[in-house]
Amino acid sequence: MFDVGFSELMVIAVVALVVIGPERLPKVARTAGLLLGRLQRYVGDVKADINREIQLDELKQLQQQMTDQVTNLEASVTHEMREVESSVNKVIEPLAEEIAVTGPRSGIPGTQGEPAPTLEAAAVVDAPLAQTTAPETVTAETQKS
Repeated sequence: MFDVGFSELMVIAVVALVVIGPERLPKVARTAGLLLGRLQRYVGDVKADINREIQLDELKQLQQQMTDQVTNLEASVTHEMREVESSVNKVIEPLAEEIAVTGPRSGIPGTQGEPAPTLEAAAVVDAPLAQTTAPETVTAETQKS
């Protein structure tokens, strides 16, 4: 911090010994050490507080950036949805008008007034096939008779 070398510390110690005296020097040195320790802790606390404030400011800026990005993304998605919706409406609108005027024109049964196929109709169609007997059963029945 002050860039004090060993020789400079020795000069300070000799001056302190002469000025303070040998009886009070240990007590003064102990008090100076305690004060220096408190000063270092105080400086460390101030640095930690400053770092926390800096990090808090950075987090607030990051939060603001993320909020802006989410807002922009939401606006973009909303805009794209509206464009897709309008293009789908443009395609569907003429078809809906045509169906309303002329009626459906598909080849799907049940869409032009024909009845839709049902399970009963399928059973009637398959009934003659179910009534026929297999050749193996016919030969077995004729052999019993």
